[in-house]
Amino acid sequence: MTAIEFNYQLTGLSENLKRFALSLTSNHEDASDLLQETFLKAISYRDKFADDTNLKAWTFTIMKNTFINNYRRIMKSNTTFDHTDDLYYLNLNRESRMSHPDSSVTEREIRAHIENLEDDFKIPFEMHLQGFKYKEISKKLGLKLGTVKSRIFFTRKKLADSLGKDYNE
Repeated sequence: MTAIEFNYQLTGLSENLKRFALSLTSNHEDASDLLQETFLKAISYRDKFADDTNLKAWTFTIMKNTFINNYRRIMKSNTTFDHTDDLYYLNLNRESRMSHPDSSVTEREIRAHIENLEDDFKIPFEMHLQGFKYKEISKKLGLKLGTVKSRIFFTRKKLADSLGKDYNE
């Protein structure tokens, strides 16, 4: 097969490849990038294509493998290494919002703000923090379900406001 025939047949697969790329990436920009990368690889490795084989299957395989390699590269770049004796791999996003010693609000300060709340708000909120479901809190305290939900909501709001005031001064 000549280069012109190969390129013509390859461009004829464009719509099918675009749909397949979109099914893999679920994003139009990423799908376009994957399509372009697939075309580049197919043209670069045209000499590896055997004339008596299926071009469509060959290009779909290139696209699938390219997607998998890109995915693995992204996952590997988001992996941090734990240098403990057991050498566990931790798959944490680098922008993880885990508490750090240098965070602006400590758990002790949050607990102090919770202790300053009225019992009507503090008790349902603490039960919720301990893992009780809204229905369980409602039964134990003899309150309506909507009351429990609103008290927990307003407690969160009060805490956010009071902690914000302390650190915005």
